[in-house]
Amino acid sequence: MLDYQKLSSRYAVRRLGDADIDEILALCRENTQFYAYCQAQPTKEQVQSDLRLLPPGVARADKYYLGFYQGNTLIAVMDLVDGYPEKSTAFIGFFMMKKALQGQGLGSAIIEETAAYLKATGKTAIRLAIDKDNPQSNHFWKKNGFLVCKEVERDGWTVLVAEKAL
Repeated sequence: MLDYQKLSSRYAVRRLGDADIDEILALCRENTQFYAYCQAQPTKEQVQSDLRLLPPGVARADKYYLGFYQGNTLIAVMDLVDGYPEKSTAFIGFFMMKKALQGQGLGSAIIEETAAYLKATGKTAIRLAIDKDNPQSNHFWKKNGFLVCKEVERDGWTVLVAEKAL
């Protein structure tokens, strides 16, 4: 079990649930570029599905859909899975910053602190998938030390599986 409140020394971190869907949706709707590359629009149903979506073989207790708060303002959302695809790895299924705060290094700081905490718990890597055609996502994750391992085609969509060694 992760002590997710230790993922950030700068922000309050809490688990998000159904009561937070409107707040999550508002943050997602600000990020039109991300959704343009996904060829989708954020909806309540999609957010609700993401809150519950689990990779194969992962227990509900190992999924952390988290909000990072500056005061009462949700500034970032992270879907973090402990022990996937291997026990020594954590998987970030989704990470999004409040649009007005992007480009200031805050997202990178969150990822840096998350990586440091996960390393302290014994994790050896963080894995995630990047939309191959989204230059903003590609730049962000590569800048934060994630290296592409392979390309995967899924329903006509190419994702880059990337990993950061801890």
